[in-house]
Order: sequence, then structure tokens, then C-alpha cells
Amino acid sequence: MPSGGATAFAALNARVRVMYSTLFSAQQFSELYEASDFNSLITSLKASDYGPYLEKTKEKDLTPRRAAYQIRGRLTDSYSSIIHIAPEQARIVLSQRYRYFEVDNLKAVLRGLFAGEPWEKIKFVLFPLGSDSHLPLQEMAEMGNIPAAIDLLKGSVYYRTLSYAMPRFSQEKNIFPLEVALDLAYWRDLWKGVGGLTGQDRIMGMRIIGSLIDTNNLMWAIRYKVYHQLSEEELINYTLPFGYHVSDKDIRSIASGADIVHIVKRIFPDLVDVENLLLDPHKGLPELELQLKRQVVKHCYSAFISDPFNIGLPLAYLELLEMEIQDLTVLMEAKSVKGLDLDFRDYLLLGQPVKAAA
Repeated sequence: MPSGGATAFAALNARVRVMYSTLFSAQQFSELYEASDFNSLITSLKASDYGPYLEKTKEKDLTPRRAAYQIRGRLTDSYSSIIHIAPEQARIVLSQRYRYFEVDNLKAVLRGLFAGEPWEKIKFVLFPLGSDSHLPLQEMAEMGNIPAAIDLLKGSVYYRTLSYAMPRFSQEKNIFPLEVALDLAYWRDLWKGVGGLTGQDRIMGMRIIGSLIDTNNLMWAIRYKVYHQLSEEELINYTLPFGYHVSDKDIRSIASGADIVHIVKRIFPDLVDVENLLLDPHKGLPELELQLKRQVVKHCYSAFISDPFNIGLPLAYLELLEMEIQDLTVLMEAKSVKGLDLDFRDYLLLGQPVKAAA
């Protein structure tokens, strides 16, 4: 398949635009908000493109957790469909991005194993990768201890990363070093892949993937500083030295104790009420993270009004679909709780008119 250019992207562009048209509009989200309860919401979702995934499970078994698991199958199918016809240069990075869900599954199994949870409880919080992943997750969950489970990963890309983190895990008796090691290794590999792109692919890849990295890296740094009081050296070791707008200098400034409000407002002047959000971080940081993620949403929408013959369009669609599924998961949980007086819409990424990034 050609490595790039308008001709190579023509078929992919057409397919992605059709898929994009099936995402819920703000009006459709508003109708979902009005569902009286969880069962009414599921009825509405069964009439949408999520229907075939929900129908795979008996209605009596469709708890919010199980329904969330089922609808994630649509993202699996979307990634597989897009990667299959993508030009080689884009296919490599899209495949790397898709691997995020394998990393997330691996972390979930390690967390479950650490907490002593059985496989039957763990499996429905996993992302349904099916044959796209060859990790022995069930066997790992059934090993009974983390060192034995990690030994099952010999020969995979994850074994070396986890082996390096094992001494700290053994010392601290905490799953945190293993999860951080997996996250950092994943984002380094992905950013390297984006850096290997050329032309408009590289520009759009850095814009979308870079904005995701910015959100993660900035929130990691702030949480490490505010919640965990990590030392300067530890904070730097547990974050990434690159990004789209967030630089290594910014992370090092946070690590050394510089004013976080000033740093955030300088990098993201459009964010709202940053001072007040950081006055009470336990309440404010989730809202700050939502605002940062909505910056990613803007970059995704902008891909659909830019030159379409590059990796930006498929990346943007896949990120928007993932966010839609995250919002639906929040909505399902909210509709399953009777008498909920919390406005769950404050926790949603989509469903409201959002201007594309300039």
C-alpha cells in the first residue's frame, strides 16, 4: 500500500467520514440525557450503532459495567477497520495508538491481582481486544502473585519494562511503579512513532497525540506534586520530557516548586478559573483535567475542517469515538443510580457544541 499522499488516503478518508457521521450529535446526546433510567438508556442505545454490541449479551446481564464493556467493542472494530486500509506510515502510528488499550488491560490485571480479585471480576473492566492481543491475561490473573504473572510476559515488549520496575515494587509493596513504567514506555514509543512521520502526517499527528501527552503529563506532574509530595527527582523521573505545548522545562519548573497556576495559565490561556480550581486540588483537578481533555476535542474537530489526506482524520475520529464511549459509560452509571442529584453533564467531554481549534 502507498506510504502516503492524497491517493493513498482517499479510501481511508471516505470510510472515516462515514464513520464520523454516526457519532452522536449534541441533539442526540440531549435525548440520551433525558432517559428516565438505565433500562431506558439501553433501549435508546440499542437503536443506535451500539445496538449490535449490546445485543450480544442477554438483557438481564446488562449491568452498567457489562454494557460499558460491550460498547467498547465498537472502538475495537473501528480501529481494526481503519488500520487495515491505512497507508503504511499512518498504519504504524495508528497501531501504536491502539496498543494503549493493551497496556490498559495489562495494568488492570496487575491491579486486580494485587488486590486479590478473581478473573471473573477483572475481565469485564478490560478493553475487548479479542484476537488483536496475545497477552496471557487470564493466566496472569490466576497466578496468585505479581512476579509470577510478569514472568508470563517473557518475550513480549512489556517484560523488560516491568522487570526494571520490579525492585521498586518489591520495596514499596505498591503497584504504582509498575503502572508508571508501563505508561511512560508506551507514550515514549508512541511519540517516537509520531516523530517518524513526515509532512502533514507529522503535523497532525503531533497536534492530536501531542495534546493527549500534554494532558497526561501536566496532570501527572500536578498530582505528583500536590497529592504525593514527590521529590523533584522522582517527579521528573515519573513524567515525560516532551510534548506539544507542555515542555520538559515546564515539568521541571513544577517539580522544583514553581507556581503551578502561573505555568498552567501561560501554557493554556483559554482555560477557565484555574486559580480557584487549584485552591482546592482535590475538587478542582478533575475539572482542570476535563478542560484539558476538551482542548484535545477541539484539535480532533479541527482535523475535519483541515486537509483530510493525512493521519489527522482517522486519529481524530478514533479519539472522538473513545470519548463518546467514555461519556456513555458515565451516563450509564448515572442512570443506574436512583435519586442522583449530581449534574453528570459536568463530567462529560462531548455532547455540547465545541468550536474547532484554530
